[in-house]
Amino acid sequence: WPCRYVSQKACTAVISPLAIKTETMKAAVTLAVAALAAATLPTPVLSFQFSPKSWIASPILTSRPGSRRRYVALSMALDPVTYLRTEWVSAALCTNQTPRAADVCLQLGSEDGRVVNFVPRTIREIITSSAEGKGEGLSVSCERSLKQMAERRNAAKVTISNQSADDLTETPSGSVDVVISLQAAERMHENGLDWKRSIREAGRVLKPGGRLLFVESAEIAGESFLDFVMSLSSNAGMDESLEPSGDENKSAAEKDTDNLENIDAEKKTPVFGEVGFDDVDMVLQPHVAGVAIKAWDADLTIEQRVTKKNQEEEDRMAEIAMTAFERGNKSRRKRKKKKASAGEPEGM
Repeated sequence: WPCRYVSQKACTAVISPLAIKTETMKAAVTLAVAALAAATLPTPVLSFQFSPKSWIASPILTSRPGSRRRYVALSMALDPVTYLRTEWVSAALCTNQTPRAADVCLQLGSEDGRVVNFVPRTIREIITSSAEGKGEGLSVSCERSLKQMAERRNAAKVTISNQSADDLTETPSGSVDVVISLQAAERMHENGLDWKRSIREAGRVLKPGGRLLFVESAEIAGESFLDFVMSLSSNAGMDESLEPSGDENKSAAEKDTDNLENIDAEKKTPVFGEVGFDDVDMVLQPHVAGVAIKAWDADLTIEQRVTKKNQEEEDRMAEIAMTAFERGNKSRRKRKKKKASAGEPEGM
């Protein structure tokens, strides 16, 4: 595809239905999409039909006899250009933004085994979750792909979990170093799950300082994915009310009471301290990639946060007093040395 050197509008025109006129081009596109689907879903029998209204082939997926699912409709939402580009960005993001000290990684909405190759070898355990409907869990092909990839790479241990991506009940709070979300929010929405709750759950299971790595569609059902992540961060100014308010002459107990009255436990406690992001370039469908770092005090209660802030203020004032005292001692020693060099009596 000539998308590397042309604009999105021009690229759309190249691959539009009007540009695909010959039967040869139609067959090539159909076979390309079939190859991509067959690579991730090898078990079911695939039959592809080319739709004249869209340049993307429409696969109809029918299970083999005796399988767990009798009929599954596969929707090819991403075009090949966007799919390949987001896959490349996902691999680079997981490789470069996973801390070397990280041990446990959780994936929101596991779809296949590619996450095993994406994360560095320093990861010791990969935990899965499902973006399918409530109670369905991971597909058979996904479990098989995860096991095969784990055996081939022989690095991280893969813990197969059928927990829902928006309800990580099997994962304790503050037990994960890295959470990965790769094209999962859209699938959650299509399958009736709450993708916003999955982000909150990711913040819950992350350790303080842990990272959420995401490559997602810019909008999910008309709502901005990035705006919601930013709303959970301190970048949105959610911790402004933690500043001492009122008269400076108030006692510490009165200041604590004022802070507790002005802080909303859900709206004023940021989950993520910092969020870095960028738009994915050279794609036909808008996507965003980024890293959200969990705040170090995100797991503290409101009382603990206020107590911590007051303690930090006391420590700061004590450090200032100690610095002033040391500066005064240094000045007195200089004056004493100067008097001694001038031959004045020591008592003067």
